[in-house]
Amino acid sequence: MSATELSGAAAAPAAAPFVPPYPPRPPRPLGPLAALATARRNFLAVFEDKCFEYETFSTRMLNRRVFVCNSPDTVAQAFIAMHDSFERKTPQMRHALTPLLGDGLFISDGETWRQRRRIVAPIVHASRLSLFAPSMVEAAAEAAERWAALPDGAPIDALRDMATLTAEIICRAVFGPRLGHEHATEIVAAFSEYQRFVGQLDLLYLLGLPDWLPRPHAPPIRRAARRIHQVLDHIIRACEDRSTAGEDSMIRRLFDARDPETGAALDREALRNEAAVIFMAGHETTANSLAWTWYLLSQAPEVEARLHAELAQVLGGRMPSLDDVPRLTYTRAVFEEAIRLYPPVPLLGRQAARGEAIRERAIPAGSLVIVIPWLLHRHRKLWDRPDHFLPERFLPENAGSRERYSYVPFSLGPRVCAGQAFGLTEAILCLATLAQRVKLRLAPGAVVEPVCRLTLRPGDGLPMLVQQRG
Repeated sequence: MSATELSGAAAAPAAAPFVPPYPPRPPRPLGPLAALATARRNFLAVFEDKCFEYETFSTRMLNRRVFVCNSPDTVAQAFIAMHDSFERKTPQMRHALTPLLGDGLFISDGETWRQRRRIVAPIVHASRLSLFAPSMVEAAAEAAERWAALPDGAPIDALRDMATLTAEIICRAVFGPRLGHEHATEIVAAFSEYQRFVGQLDLLYLLGLPDWLPRPHAPPIRRAARRIHQVLDHIIRACEDRSTAGEDSMIRRLFDARDPETGAALDREALRNEAAVIFMAGHETTANSLAWTWYLLSQAPEVEARLHAELAQVLGGRMPSLDDVPRLTYTRAVFEEAIRLYPPVPLLGRQAARGEAIRERAIPAGSLVIVIPWLLHRHRKLWDRPDHFLPERFLPENAGSRERYSYVPFSLGPRVCAGQAFGLTEAILCLATLAQRVKLRLAPGAVVEPVCRLTLRPGDGLPMLVQQRG
């Protein structure tokens, strides 16, 4: 048995594993206009069936070439070995998020990015988790109580509820317990509005127009950004006058942080931009991933039973803590398999700063170089039964059967997600807390389809029914 076969076959459930839905895969490449129209509707539906076997390929979108790295070696070459050439995010990502994030870490590059990374990374580092894990469990326990108070079979929108939960957690972590609770509703509503109206393609770039040309933004996007900035500015002022001096929070740490190389502090605008980055990254992606996890569990009773057995053995009915996370190996495996199948950011794009070559393919300056976790995580040469839901492949004993850089849900290289440990810990603690109280079942007649916007969502909602667990 090969290594990839082991990664899917070891300790597999007795029943046939669940194959969750994915957009139809065209049997042959789409024409330019059809591809453009499909990409604007749902980028995941662009890829023909053979794309799940190619190791690298290129295509043209209007007047721009797009190069896709779709094997572990090409992924590592583009995002690690050639990082300096492919450091810059795509024009679409930068222009879509600039009204909200300004020059924040997520979309900045060059010296600005390096300075912000030096300041922000220590604040969200794994070593800080002990400060924020209690808030994660506290917010999850409150959500569990709300679900437990519902009558058996009550309908909920799991996507909305997970968004509410993760927003509450990130608000408490970023702004502190008091300020977080006070402003959570306003800032979450504004983020939702922004996400709803943000564009999916930068047509001006694809037509060959220069990067510096201003991009128009719809009035709802500008209004949402102003609402968020007003809240953040208010909280920063509260930190400045030390009215929340007793609270430990990310924004307090950002306020006090200094660049370890230059000693420079963040000015007010930079501080606001980095707070917005942390909120966006910590709220939206984790909410979507938890919603996908609940959906997958509802369709795989053997997996769900094994999860419940682990929770009973490790926790015995009590709330989890940070110390329990290393022992919740199957809970983690369930979540990691969920984000393999439905990666939070399914497309990681960069713009070539200068000409390069990967596997003898010339990549001119200005071209797009893309790693697509949606393809890589379902690649037929890298994964056994790639479209099946098989958490066992992520158990510790099977770690050696995965090829390095075949799994990149948090990106990789110098621009790897700084909050990776925060997000993983948050998801495990939330899942462990909630799954001890309830099961969720897909509502009858509900249709689930992955849709790629800036992030990968199960449509605009996920209707499910609550079942109480004794």
